[in-house]
Amino acid sequence: MTGREDVFQKTMNDGHSAAWDQMWDKAAVYYQMALDEFPNQPKALSSLGLALLQLQRFDESLQIYRRVLEITPEDPIPAEKVAQLSERLGSLQDAIGSTMRAAELYLNQRDIDKAIENWVRVTQLNSDHIQAHTRLAMAYEKMGRTGQAVSEYLAVASLVQRSGHIDKAAELVDKALALSPNSQEVKQAQALLKSNQLLPKPPRSKGGTGALRMAQVRQLEAPAQQAESGLDPIAETRQKALTRLAEVLFEYSSDDDGTQVPRGIRAIVRGTGPLSLGQSERSRVVLHLSQAIDAQTKNQETQAVDDMEQALEAGFNHPALYFNLGLLRSKGDRLESALRHLQQAVKHKDYALGAHLLMGEIQRKIRRLPDAAQEYLESLKLADSMVVTPDQSDGIRQLYEPLIEAQANQKDETALNRLCDNIHDLLVRPNWRDNVLKAREQLPAPSEGELPFPLAEILIKAESSQVLETITRVHQLARDGKVRAATEEAFYGLKHTPTYLPLHTLIGDLLIQEGRTQDAVTKFMVVANAYRARGEAAQATALQRRIIQLAPMNMTTRSSLIEQLVASGQVDAAINEYLDLGELYYRQADLEMARKTYTAALHQAQQGNVDRVWNVKILQRMADIDMQRLDWRQAIRVFEQIRTLQPDDVEARKYLVDLNLGLDQQSQAMTELDSYLSYLESHSRSMDGIAFLEDLLKDHASQVGLQRALAEQYRRVGRIDEAVAQLDALGEALLVAGNKEGAIEAITLILSMNPPNADDYRKLLGKIQSG
Repeated sequence: MTGREDVFQKTMNDGHSAAWDQMWDKAAVYYQMALDEFPNQPKALSSLGLALLQLQRFDESLQIYRRVLEITPEDPIPAEKVAQLSERLGSLQDAIGSTMRAAELYLNQRDIDKAIENWVRVTQLNSDHIQAHTRLAMAYEKMGRTGQAVSEYLAVASLVQRSGHIDKAAELVDKALALSPNSQEVKQAQALLKSNQLLPKPPRSKGGTGALRMAQVRQLEAPAQQAESGLDPIAETRQKALTRLAEVLFEYSSDDDGTQVPRGIRAIVRGTGPLSLGQSERSRVVLHLSQAIDAQTKNQETQAVDDMEQALEAGFNHPALYFNLGLLRSKGDRLESALRHLQQAVKHKDYALGAHLLMGEIQRKIRRLPDAAQEYLESLKLADSMVVTPDQSDGIRQLYEPLIEAQANQKDETALNRLCDNIHDLLVRPNWRDNVLKAREQLPAPSEGELPFPLAEILIKAESSQVLETITRVHQLARDGKVRAATEEAFYGLKHTPTYLPLHTLIGDLLIQEGRTQDAVTKFMVVANAYRARGEAAQATALQRRIIQLAPMNMTTRSSLIEQLVASGQVDAAINEYLDLGELYYRQADLEMARKTYTAALHQAQQGNVDRVWNVKILQRMADIDMQRLDWRQAIRVFEQIRTLQPDDVEARKYLVDLNLGLDQQSQAMTELDSYLSYLESHSRSMDGIAFLEDLLKDHASQVGLQRALAEQYRRVGRIDEAVAQLDALGEALLVAGNKEGAIEAITLILSMNPPNADDYRKLLGKIQSG
């Protein structure tokens, strides 16, 4: 091979390895490197498209698969992928066109089942698609599936009748009658035609709900995308929420009996797992979510509220749903209800800005002006932190605390109303980010190394300078080694702004410097709880992590941190906290609590839409504990789960054989062994199978099944001498054990390999048979 071909093959292999390990980001990088060598190589493009799909970079994946389709126009698979991604992104017309193309390509390959599958998908997306129904009718008729053919011919008849072709409709009904003369459905269709009545429209096939709702949501985006101004924060958040709900519907898939619950649903319903909601409740959630999105996109808001509340009652509790309910309720007279819903939504970063603005509007409507001003300032804090550089975001949010605290004591209604108006006018407008940036230009430039001023400085006149001066003095005293004086200065500063949380945090830092760790932990816990109550998830999380560093066994904080991480959508971080806690118990030799912690982590991993690598990592730790406790049967159950999730896990495979042998479960051990060897064979890794068996035989040298399997593996790879030697030893062992039949079988296998000393083995075989 040339140098470029070598690079291409190596990077493709690296990409496949990363993909096998579910490391899709790395896989995408390797596949792109391969494409740098050969940009139009279909296999590399398809692999990259799959990696991007797994990373949920749907737009990029779609563009890649379109390139594959251009390069290999006769291949139905990229056409199918383009259709699926178009559907996922809500582009129904593109999805339908590509699905029809995929069906025709499958038909060209004489794969009628796949063609039918795609035509059916078209009718799910558009029940009035005449060509798809016609193709299905002809295919079903040719396959002898008369009942389905009749239904499709009647569907086509109904559609052509509505287009004005009455004679054609009659011909199609007659064709259906010829196929099924006794069909009551066909006879009823004939009667309707004779009385000049319309035939029933084709019912929409099961499926397609998520795609249709996603298309509706995308249609809402179109006017905003065409305009230069974009959406205001509330409309942006509404769009995010509707899109997320449509994604949940799209992710929903079930078997015919409806027993399978998708990860997207499992992640956001109440309870402890798939069994926490019965089939009827799951069906209700999907039905009401679909109807709610349909109603909201058509501005049928009363109906949308009813359906969302039905979904909530059925067990669906996601911030996207809470935000939509809060938004719709805010337009009516159920304002307290709207506030309760928005208080749930504000905890999630995707919905916090829109939720704070809506809560500010509602508080004004019910004349709670101080609360309204605080909500507006919270929204300004978020918006301001979004337009500065990432390293400045946390700092600038802290600078808002004294300003918000000052407004909490403001009694002047005119000033409060003016503040609310100023922030509303600044933010609740199209192209609000540019507007915020322009407003920031009016602020004085910060000195080198200092944080930029908060935008609120030009919207209100608060006595915040005193607090900032206090913080400066505290830092100076601490740097001079005067920690006690710094602490006293900080407490003095709290007299002016007792709820300014950064100052409380600073006091905690000073307590640590004084060696008063427990007092610092108590202070941080109070501050973290206050941040949580305000919806400041990032600040609460940062403090909770500090508490855990100072007091690793503080279970209250760990539980609170995990709850906070889950609520804010940071499921991976929550699982990591579980693992850290489990490791802590493990180091203290508290295996019972360690395993309970890992079980909770596994439950969270299975509930959330996370990488399956987490499941494997958790299960491996659980298995280790079970092995240490000598609970071998439980360990087998855990290793079986690992094997299912990660088939190439050598350690899990070895333990499954080893433990079953130890429990005298020969049949199960051999089943596991055969399964792994077949897996390796299918991946061209026979040499790995030999190493696996050789390793097992070190601990189980007398196991006949392992010896026979190793001999067979030697034979498969052409290592005949070693296969013969292995079978020779096996036959001898069987003779010693009195198993003549087994020994005869071993010698027969040796003879089938035609060894040089075959005559000796024939004599031995004769001797055994006559003995």
